[in-house]
Amino acid sequence: MAFRDQVAFMDEALLDVLGDEAEIEGVEGPVRGFLSVPWQQPKVGTINTGLRQPVYSVRVGDANGIKEGQHLVCALDPEDGGGRYVIAKREPDGTGWVNFILREVR
Repeated sequence: MAFRDQVAFMDEALLDVLGDEAEIEGVEGPVRGFLSVPWQQPKVGTINTGLRQPVYSVRVGDANGIKEGQHLVCALDPEDGGGRYVIAKREPDGTGWVNFILREVR
């Protein structure tokens, strides 16, 4: 089995066990990936701003046709980051995955 095939197999196995599903506007069916909503500390100063930067990471092949401005809904509990978002930015990470930087819709 070629290296690329082994990596695709591992990605698929990880998504099956640990992945999240999101509905993305204009895309048929759920898109599997990983949602993370880390707290961002300010880069300057000592004020705790409580900012969060939600990111939804998907494989490059699953990111085709998904653009900035589309809505993404993740059905996780709100404490786990679930909710409705707008895709603010696409950032390929160079490893075969694309990170969608999200903005919460309230």
